[in-house]
Amino acid sequence: MDLIQWVVVLNISLTVLLGAAYFYQLVYLLIGLVGKARKRPGRGEDAPLHRYAAVVAARNEAGVIGELLRTLREQDYPRELLDLYVIADNCTDGTAEVARRAGAIVYQRYDQTRRGKGYALDTFFHWLAEAGRDTYDGYLIFDADNLVDPNFVREMDRVFATGKYDAITSYRNSRNYGTNWISAGYALWFLREARFLSAPRMALGSNCHVSGTGFLVSAQTIRANGGWPFHLLTEDIQFSVDCALQGRRIGYCEKAVVYDEQPVTFRQSLDQRLRWSKGFYQVDLRYGASLLRGIFRGGRQGWSCYDMLMTVAPGMLLTLAVLLFNVVICGACLFEPAYIARWVVALALESIQSAVVGFYLGLFLYGAVTTLTEWKQIHTGAGKKLLYLFTFPIFMFTYVPISLAALVRKVEWKPIYHTGGKKVAKELQ
Repeated sequence: MDLIQWVVVLNISLTVLLGAAYFYQLVYLLIGLVGKARKRPGRGEDAPLHRYAAVVAARNEAGVIGELLRTLREQDYPRELLDLYVIADNCTDGTAEVARRAGAIVYQRYDQTRRGKGYALDTFFHWLAEAGRDTYDGYLIFDADNLVDPNFVREMDRVFATGKYDAITSYRNSRNYGTNWISAGYALWFLREARFLSAPRMALGSNCHVSGTGFLVSAQTIRANGGWPFHLLTEDIQFSVDCALQGRRIGYCEKAVVYDEQPVTFRQSLDQRLRWSKGFYQVDLRYGASLLRGIFRGGRQGWSCYDMLMTVAPGMLLTLAVLLFNVVICGACLFEPAYIARWVVALALESIQSAVVGFYLGLFLYGAVTTLTEWKQIHTGAGKKLLYLFTFPIFMFTYVPISLAALVRKVEWKPIYHTGGKKVAKELQ
């Protein structure tokens, strides 16, 4: 087989391999288009409501935490069954004071060595147990910049009351979609995750995964884990992987809506996505082999392990590897006769062009489908909704250098400071 044939065969093989690995997500897409998650769970007239603690880990969030606590106090849920806790984590501002005035029980934590949300939650749950306050059925985890729909807790309780799930994720919307192309890129990705990943998983009975904020964890799971022993840079994904491996089920409640504030500057976005990318690599190294073995258990747990493996797999790096392969081929052909070099370079450049164009078009179509199906849920004007369809693939392209940087850079948790999105805040008042 000559060099030209090798180039063609290897390009086709790599493309087919990647396509086959992620083909199931096209099935998810079809399920998301034709229907949503399972029928809304019903509650018997005599079924008791559960008692929850809403937990917020906050670092220097005095400017926004009051709004979140207001939306939690105004839940359509009995007040005596919902307690509010704020973990003031290494705060140097008035977060603790604002939270107390807003009716929350505040746990102040000062530890510059064990920093980050995972450590904050872990020390909080241990404190709760030592104080004799761990009398809840479940814990609702939020970020300080969130706003919560008035029916959030009641809707989550409907799903939790089925007794099937150890954790439940929610519909993650944005409170500042229309600010710029960066906030829109984040928001569109999370909307796509809700409609075309979480909802199909719920419909098929497979495991969902929690996404940073707006999720419920059963008290039984917290006790079984001895707190929150998930301290990697992406502790939410680490928890989700652990659930898949342990056979614990994560469900989805599409009627429970949380509004999240997205970064609006590239500097903040870079810091956050570097942490996410590094965290995914950490999860790959620690759990990749276990997830691979878990696939062979078969059934729902086996599929959940495969789905999680594909979720944490460095897909961006695999795509980049295909591109680099063609670049290397172009360099190698410099030592070949001119007529062969021309053919090889033409084939390699065609493959690179096809990959880039295909990447852009694929993300554009995903963004377009998400925008059309979730049109009424996106809080910005029609012009911006359409404009940000074209910038969404560009936002995702920026993951390429970020993924590469995360391979070699030391990455630490850094706080993302928030100011609050006014439009959604007013609508929830």
